Amino acid sequence: MIELDKICVDFGGLRAIDHASFKIGAGRITGLIGPNGAGKTTAFNVIAGAIRPSAGRVLLDGKDITALKPHQRAKAGLARTFQIPHEFGHLSVLENLMASASAPEGENVLNVIFRRGHYQAEEQEIYETARDTVRLLELDHVIDEKAGNLSGGQKKLVELGRALMRNPKIILLDEIGAGINRTLLSKLADKILMLNRERGLTFCLIEHDLDYVSKLCDHVLVMAQGTLLTEGSVEDVRNDERVIEAYFGGGKYEAQL
Repeated sequence: MIELDKICVDFGGLRAIDHASFKIGAGRITGLIGPNGAGKTTAFNVIAGAIRPSAGRVLLDGKDITALKPHQRAKAGLARTFQIPHEFGHLSVLENLMASASAPEGENVLNVIFRRGHYQAEEQEIYETARDTVRLLELDHVIDEKAGNLSGGQKKLVELGRALMRNPKIILLDEIGAGINRTLLSKLADKILMLNRERGLTFCLIEHDLDYVSKLCDHVLVMAQGTLLTEGSVEDVRNDERVIEAYFGGGKYEAQL
């Protein structure tokens, strides 16, 4: 689904990503892990188009998207969430989801004026899709609540719902479990697994909790010092001496990984 080919990212004199190459398989849930400063979020920003690499290519479904802007990548089927949710705090949960939908008719002011029937039909379809997504994520009880008033975990569910409204091929999840309680964390995992198994959605997630990663992920990519260190199953990387070295400087802390 996604391929990074010899990607480099430089910030002044600092090389954040150094000739990193890896693939995110279609129809899978892939984990992207590594110690702080490994380049994980920078890699996500490169994939999403927020950062232009100094060298290398990004491919989506075999097509080079390196030169595409973020909104063009979104139209091509790429969605992402953020570690800190970016909800519209003054809008309701339902309105947040509706605002995130692709609306070709409504985005053209002439259609709103002269093709009102088409615009209204599209608006109704978006409304129904948003309500279905709210039910899917079990947010019915806060559907009319302002998103800024929600708990951290509920905001993460809204983030996921907003990504789903784009009807994506792949969703990048940046530490979706950070700062939320275990109950909502488990619910999030269940929803991600369901979307993968029933809809065939591809996910790639950055996460530090390897128990959570092991519950969700088919495959794990490990970054260190801006490049790919290794990849494999959770058990493979948990017991890899290079991964232990990268996380703990060589200490024998396999049980904590």
